[in-house]
Amino acid sequence: MKYLKQCCIIFGITMAGELLNALLPLPVPAGVYGLFLLLAGLCAGIVKLEQVEEAGSFLLDIMPVMFIPVTVGLIENYDLIKAVAIPLVVISAASTVIVMAVTGKASEFLVSLTGKEKKQDE
Repeated sequence: MKYLKQCCIIFGITMAGELLNALLPLPVPAGVYGLFLLLAGLCAGIVKLEQVEEAGSFLLDIMPVMFIPVTVGLIENYDLIKAVAIPLVVISAASTVIVMAVTGKASEFLVSLTGKEKKQDE
């Protein structure tokens, strides 16, 4: 029953994200709304980590299995994708490198900000 309750909490928040996606005219996926709602609930203490931790860990553990249907679909449609395969690979590789670089620089910046604040407090 514990896992069912935890899954219901997670799926309820996901449904609230779907509702926000339908109501707000922003180009944001419903899943992102749900993630932000869950983050806000966890930060505000409305949702306790213990209430969703085990079900969330389970969902993370089985996440690779969820990509199997997508991969099969790509393999089945190889003839359609073949024409744009090289540009697709180049764009994917370039965007991955750019995202990694920007994320790294943003992390360094945030760490330097927190490091400066700690030195000023001492």
